[in-house]
Formats: sequence, C-alpha cells, structure tokens
Amino acid sequence: MTDFALFGTPDGPAWLGVGPFVEEATAPVGASAFYANDFSLADPRPWKVPTTLVPLTRGAPPAELPADHPIHVRWTKPEVEWFKMAFRRIRKEIVAGRLEKMVPGVTDPGVLMEGDLSALARRVLALNHAAWCYGRVQGDSGFVGATPELLFDLTPEHIQTMALAGTAKPGGDAAFLRDTKEIDEHEIVVRYIVDQLSQWGAVEREPRTIRETAGLRHFQSRLLVPTPKAVEPDELIHRLHPTPAVGSLPHTEEWRAKLLEYRQMLGVPGFFGAPFGFSHEGHVTMVVAIRGVTWKGNRVDLPSGCGIVAGSAFDHEWREIRLKRDSIAKMLGL
Repeated sequence: MTDFALFGTPDGPAWLGVGPFVEEATAPVGASAFYANDFSLADPRPWKVPTTLVPLTRGAPPAELPADHPIHVRWTKPEVEWFKMAFRRIRKEIVAGRLEKMVPGVTDPGVLMEGDLSALARRVLALNHAAWCYGRVQGDSGFVGATPELLFDLTPEHIQTMALAGTAKPGGDAAFLRDTKEIDEHEIVVRYIVDQLSQWGAVEREPRTIRETAGLRHFQSRLLVPTPKAVEPDELIHRLHPTPAVGSLPHTEEWRAKLLEYRQMLGVPGFFGAPFGFSHEGHVTMVVAIRGVTWKGNRVDLPSGCGIVAGSAFDHEWREIRLKRDSIAKMLGL
C-alpha cells in the first residue's frame, strides 16, 4: 500500500485512510477527512478524503499496513555551524527587543540502507505513551511521527488546546520547576494561545504541570474555551498556527518569513511543526507534527527544534536538540 494517511489519539481510537484521496479546500461536511499541509500552509486543498476509512485501535496495527521488518538508516550528524549562525542572529534580534522568541530547527540527514520506512506507521500505532500518531505516505515518500502536542480539539461543546513548551531530560523535577528560561519559554506560548482563543469566549487555564513523553519532560498548560462561538476549523488553524512553540513571536509576516528563511538554511522539512489532523462526525482534532521523520526515496530526514528566548544559551539549546533527536530515533527504532 503506497497511498495512505494515519491518525491516532492517545486514548485508543485511530483511523487509517486509504487512497486515492479527494482533496478539498475546506473541511468537508458529512465525510471524514485527514488534514495534511506543510508549515507554510501552502497546499490550497489540504483536506484529504480517503476512498476507504478503516477504524483502528492503538496497539493493534491492521493487516492493511506494511509489515514491520528491520529498518536501518545511516545517519549523518548535522552541521553545528549553521545552527550557531542562526542562533546568534536570532539572539541579536531578541536582545535588541525586536523579537521575543523564535524556534529554528536542525535536521539529521540519513540514507536508508535496509527496510521500508512506510512500516513506521505500524510502529507509531503500537506505541503506548501519551501521544497522537500521524502519517502520510505517497509512493516512495512520506512522513510519520508521534507528537505530544495538540494544536486544538474542536467540538460544538469546546475548543481545547495546550501550551507545550520547555524541555528537559527525565529526573530533577525540582530544578526544572525553577528553570526560569524554560518557564519563560512556556509562558510566551500560553500568552499567545490565550490571546488568539479569547475571541471565541473566556479561556480557562489549568495549572502548569510537567508532562513526560518518549523520554523527555515538558511544561504543559491545558487551555479550554467551553461552549465557544461558532468557529470553522480552517479559521482556527490560521489563527493558531504556528504557535510560538514552533514559530515566532511577534506573529507577523515579517518574522514568519525570517523563520522560513532559517528553516530553509537548516534543511528543515516542510512537515515539521505543521498542522496535521482528522475530522470525523463533527469532531476535529489537529496536532503539531513534531517527533517524526520524513523520507523521499532512500533520503531520510529527522528534524528537531528548540525555542530561543532571552535566557537561551547556545550549549543548552544544542543539548536540547540532541535530546530530542535521540528520543525520536529511539521511539521509532531507528
């Protein structure tokens, strides 16, 4: 099978869409559809309606997915100097007061030596940690991952989302809870999301907590707008994406263009940080596509990012990227 999409929730339900797909500009009424776009939202018809929809259960991958055989990728370490250049330029803008936060990325390139990468869809379905799994495969290219970050969950009863920012390795919770740089990075994201959601109603925030997933810890704040005013999922995507967890603040065209320039310079693939989601029976769930890999032919890319704020230090951010890279590779068995 070489044309499919996959979406799975942490609590069990998942769906496999088999192509060919009908592409729509807006969320279709009365039909289930996957949302797949790039970080720039460049696809004018991002809603993909499958020919066949197969309900799944996490932990029980279906026969329709490719069999999971050994996969071997020969990785090349990313060039640190390119990231160091981007880091210095971003920090200069932050110190000057023109920029508050930006999230560049770094990509580990690899070459597939053995196996079928589309079989990673089976692996992410089998994961039991609290993450949403996602994937889109077309011919000899695709991307697959398991993300801990929700962009939004939309029903007639609520808009639910989260701020997930601030990262550390497991252990030492007391030190993490006092880390002013990580707290500052997290609160920037909270402030942005609350501001964007407030037009649809009063935003309720739960206390900031620590969430651990795939060997990493993050600060998490759950946000909720109960009984919101009428909202279209496409409007919500454009209002929220990209949050400062993967984008920049200020959230302007000027800084978005600069972020895209850095992403291109650092070889960050288009799927990374982009919205990916699923619409089914009036319920739309959209996640942020991180913690995954992408491929075309035998070329494989593993991207990861870090948030640069006023308190950032280069060595700290480079270690965070390494932590995320190692976590992804271990999670996917690569």
